[in-house]
This record gives sequence, structure tokens and C-alpha cells, in this order.
Amino acid sequence: MQGSKGIENPAFVPSSPDTPRRASASPSQVEVSAVASKNQNGGSQPREPEEPQKSTEPSPPSSNLPASDEPPGSQLSELEEGPCGWRDFHPQCLQRCNTPQGFLLHYCLLALTQGIVVNGLVNISISTIEKRYEMKSSLTGLISSSYDISFCVLSLFVSFFGERGHKPRWLAFASFMIGLGALVFSLPHFFSGKYELGSIFEDTCLTRNSTRCTSSTSLLSNYFYVFILGQLLLGTGGTPLYTLGTAFIDDSVPTHKSSLYIGIGYSMSILGPAIGYVLGGQLLTVYIDIAMGQSSDLTEDDPRWLGAWWIGFLLAWLFAWSLIMPFSCFPKHLPGTAKIQAGKISQTHQNNSTSFQHTMDEDFGKSIKDFPSAIKNLMSNTVFICLVLSTTSEALVTTGFATFLPKFIENQFGLTSSFAATLGGAVLIPGAALGQILGGVLVSKFKMKCKNAMKFALCTSGVALVLSFVFIYAKCENEPFAGVSESYNGTGEMGNLTAPCNANCNCLRSYYYPLCGNDGIQYFSPCFAGCLNSVSNRKPKEYYNCSCIERKVEITSTAESIDSEATAGKCKSRCSNLPIFLGIFFITVIFTFMAGTPITVSILRCVNHRQRSLALGVQFMLLRLLGTIPGPIIFGVTIDSTCVLWDINECGIKGACWIYDNIRMAHMLVAISVTCKVITIFFNGLAILLYKPPPPGTDVSFQSQNVVVSTITVEEDLSKAENEG
Repeated sequence: MQGSKGIENPAFVPSSPDTPRRASASPSQVEVSAVASKNQNGGSQPREPEEPQKSTEPSPPSSNLPASDEPPGSQLSELEEGPCGWRDFHPQCLQRCNTPQGFLLHYCLLALTQGIVVNGLVNISISTIEKRYEMKSSLTGLISSSYDISFCVLSLFVSFFGERGHKPRWLAFASFMIGLGALVFSLPHFFSGKYELGSIFEDTCLTRNSTRCTSSTSLLSNYFYVFILGQLLLGTGGTPLYTLGTAFIDDSVPTHKSSLYIGIGYSMSILGPAIGYVLGGQLLTVYIDIAMGQSSDLTEDDPRWLGAWWIGFLLAWLFAWSLIMPFSCFPKHLPGTAKIQAGKISQTHQNNSTSFQHTMDEDFGKSIKDFPSAIKNLMSNTVFICLVLSTTSEALVTTGFATFLPKFIENQFGLTSSFAATLGGAVLIPGAALGQILGGVLVSKFKMKCKNAMKFALCTSGVALVLSFVFIYAKCENEPFAGVSESYNGTGEMGNLTAPCNANCNCLRSYYYPLCGNDGIQYFSPCFAGCLNSVSNRKPKEYYNCSCIERKVEITSTAESIDSEATAGKCKSRCSNLPIFLGIFFITVIFTFMAGTPITVSILRCVNHRQRSLALGVQFMLLRLLGTIPGPIIFGVTIDSTCVLWDINECGIKGACWIYDNIRMAHMLVAISVTCKVITIFFNGLAILLYKPPPPGTDVSFQSQNVVVSTITVEEDLSKAENEG
């Protein structure tokens, strides 16, 4: 390796299971001093054994020192590469995992577990938790957002102090906290006692007294604080995973492979929710008190049914804790890290704050007093800020669609909630994972540098912007709905579900059970359709003797009197755009997430090497504050503005929306999507214009001008090496 690209260090050999045995002619501790000045043309040569003592003394900074260099000698403790194991116990079998591929495998497993719990099991269990513990939607919404709150609070501090620490051990801590959070989240089930069934609700038209407005409080809602604690612990575990873990991967592989490894790791965090939804969905078909030996004659169609939501969290707890030992055995740096870093060329953005990097000494970052200076330097990097703002805008729209795409599909195409959620997951999850991997593969294959990676992300975002207009094409007219868009056989008022044909039924507007009549009109519930009888042993359930449904054929025999007049479920939509919409939206998701890995790689490249973890911490904090937290809120408020029929209970309190204006909803979602995409493209393009690469041949800041590196082999004893030194 030439001096312009780094130093030639015979102490490092390609990492493999038999690396320690191949290190012939190398003692247990080899110290090599090399001059990495860009003015030298040849490779650096090892000096005599007594020379390193002189080279470890810091030399005053020179005016020719690259902006990314660090004080000499500061890397001695940071470049300690060792075997895989614990203290003096280093089994040979573990050395097979002491490679970037081995670390990536365990990183993917932890990211997968985190995705399964946080974005899979929690989301699919929320509705069950609401019913079991008698919570309002506002409380369960706070439970869902507690993870992001914890992440935002801790991300800066963990990334700042963890940069100088032992990153694999931080990930062992992350495994512990993710497992502990999953365990705590499941605890309410074991302390809340047996689930008590309520009386069955009659959905047909019966002469009943009007329901009074009653309010009751339950002690079960106090378990809200336990769920909050579980989410906070999960957020604590997720913070090191996506900041320090990503930086460690970037340390351990060459520049052109970094994007591929990061893309694979991030794709696992996207596949996690898919597995969580499938696993959680299957567990919800098991009765909630199965662990108590309790069974029920209820079926899943009964509104009182609750599934065993808690089992998935126990499985995640055990799996997360099984990763603690593997992460704790990794060394501070994988074998060959220094050699890889010596060959890297700095791509740090050159701005007015680069002089700050000269003042960094080996103790910088160990004290909380250094935190404001580090943040100030990072925030003065205009390219970094532009890239972060572009990711926050993209996160806002992606989290919004992840939350509300099933609702859009359900209302636009007249599908059931479960089927709409299945279709939404089938489009979002594979598309996002494929986009992350493709982005990483392309950046790695073409060995894109920082500026080219940003240009690639700009192009993919532009394609996604054009494809976002698919929502206008997919818009479908609302199907006829009695009391909303159609009258009850010419009676009643528009916007009022009550008509003369169901006035004596005293129907509840808070019980939405859609019904499709033979007249092609959809009804709010069997009660509002005036149905007196039902046949429950048929699928779907059928209703007859419905006073609000107009009969097209006059009854002529007694046998015909039991013919159904309506069936449970929504009327079949006459809109045939669903396959085309799903296909185009799938491509849109791929191009959207193809920009994710290149932007992450660009952020790692445009900042000082020693501030990469902190840069990721700032990115994820702002990404949640400006993206993932307000995203679902903005989408929810926008979609609610298209509501035409609200749930209003006996107390006059407005609840969920039952019916939306499909055309207006499609237009509003296009407006949000296009706006966010334009913001993303603007800041991405601005980052490209502002980016100023360092002079050619500038070494990455991981290496100082005079480098002292230390490697430790398996067979040699450390104490013996110190005595020989």
C-alpha cells in the first residue's frame, strides 16, 4: 500500500479463523511507527525496535497537517485489536466469528429482534391492550411514542460517550435493555388476573331502553405506567444499536463495502416488523389466558375475544438476552481494522470549523465538558445538517404511510381491516427492505464517494416523487352508504343514521359493524338496517327481516321468507385499480428506501471520523423529533379532516371516524407526499452544492501523522509481551 493511501503494517494480516497461527515472525505485541505524510511517495518502512519510544511523543501540529488528523499517540489505546473471548479465555472456535461478517450476523439478529418488538408486536398488540386494560386511544398512543421519546433523550449522550468506548459491549448492553424492556412490557398480563368476559352484544334491532351516559374508572388502566416503562427500556436499548453499531461496522470494513454492510443491517430492522406482525397475528388467535389453563368457547369473531398478546414479548426477551454473550466477546476493534483504516481517504466536508479538529487531543470526548463543543462543531457542518433534514422529511412521510396505508387501502377499495393491513405490509416491508439492500449494493459496487452517493440518493428521490402521484390515479368514489350518501328508501335525512325504519331500535352509533344489503347499499350496522334476525352459522353472517332494506322481489312463499336480505361486511367495491396501485406503490417504496443507505454513508463520510457516532446520534434524534413522531400525527390530522361520519357515544364524546371522503383523502395524501419529497430533494441538492471534499490523498482521521498500533494474538501472553517490551 502506498503512502498516499495509508501505511504498510506487517502486524496486520487478513482476518480469518487461523489468523493467530499465520502471524509468523510477529511477537505478541508488535509496535510499528510510520510516517503517513502525503509528501512521501513510497510505502512507510518499519524502524528499529528502540525507535517507537521516540515516536510516541506528540509532536506540535504542523500547518501542513490535514484537517482530519489527530494528535500522535492518541490511537494507541483505540487501535487495540484482540481475539474474540473474555479476559484470558479465547476459545479457537470463537475466532471464526471475529470478523466483520461475524459481527454483522449478530448485529442483524439484534436489529431483527428490536424491529419485531418495537414496530411489530407493540403495534399489533395495542388494540388488545386497549380492551384488556380499559385504556383510551390517547393513552395507548403515548405508549407507542414512548420509545421515540427515550431514543431522543439518550441518543446524543450514548453516541458521544460511546464513540471512545468499547462499542461491542455497548451492543451487549443494548441486548440486555431490549430484552428487559420486552419482559417488563409483558408483566401486566401476569399481575392483572383472569380476563372477565362481559355480556354478549346484540347487534340486531331490538326494542331496548336508550343507553344512559355512564362513566367508570378501572384500576386496570394503572398498568399504563408499566407499559411506558417497558417502552422506555426498549428505547434505551435501541439507541446504541443504530448509532454505535453502525459506526463500528463502518470502522471494520473498507469504504466501498461499508454501504453494503449497513444496507443489510438496516434491512433487517425493516424485516423485523413484518415478522412481528405475522408472529403477533398468529398469537392473537390463541386465547389470552392460555397460560392459566383457561379456555373459552368464544370465537375470534366475537367482539369480546382477546388473544395472547404477551407470548411474543417473552420470546423476544429470551432471544435478546441470548445475544448478550456473543456481543460481549468481541474485541474493541476487529483484527485488521487499523490496516483498513490506514487505506481510507478522508471525505470530510471542509468548512470553517475544520480548525476545531486540530484542537482534539486524546482526552477529548471523555468529559461532559467536551459535549457542547462537539455538538457546536457538528451543527456547523452545513452538509451534515442538510442531509439530516432530508432524512427527517423522508422519515415523516414513510412513518405516516406505514401507519395509515392500511386505512387508505381499506377505505378506497372497500376491504376488511385485516386484509388491508396484510396488503399494506406486503407492499411496505419487502419494498423497504429491497430498497435498502439495493441502495447499499449499488453504492458498494460502483464504489461511490460521498458526493456521488448524495447524487444517487437525489436521483432515487426524484423518481419516487414522480411515482407519488399514483394516489390520484388510485382514488375511488365512495360506495352508497345509507344515511351518509344515500337515504333510507327516500326517508330520513342525509348525515343522520337514524330514520323512521330504525327509530325504535335505539341503535348505538359507537358499534360499527358494516352490512351490505341486497339493494347494493351499505349500512352502518344490522341494527341501523332494521334487521330483526340473523343466521350466525353461515360465513359471512346473514341477516333478514330488515325494515330499512328495500326488497326487489316480493315474497310469495314461506320458504322464501328466510332468504337473507343482507350479509356482514362492506359492499364489494366497484373500483378495479387496486392491483395497479399496489404495483406502482411497491416501486415507489423501493426507490424511496434506496436513498436511505447512501444518505447514511454520506453522513458518515462528511463528518470528522471521531464524530461519526455523535453524528448518527444527532441524526436519529432530529429524525424522530421532526419525522417519526410528528409524521403519524400530521397524517392522522389530515386524514381526519376528510371524515364525513364520526363515532359519537351516548355522552356526546367524539371517537373514531367511521366513513371518509375517498377522493379528498387521496388528494390530501398526494399533497403531503409531494411536499415532503420536494423538501427531501431540496436539502439533498443543497448538500451536493455545499460539499467541499478535502485535498486528494488526505488520510482519514482514524490515522494520525505518526501512528502507533498494537495487535494482540491468541497464543501470546499479554504480560509476557509487556516484559519483553
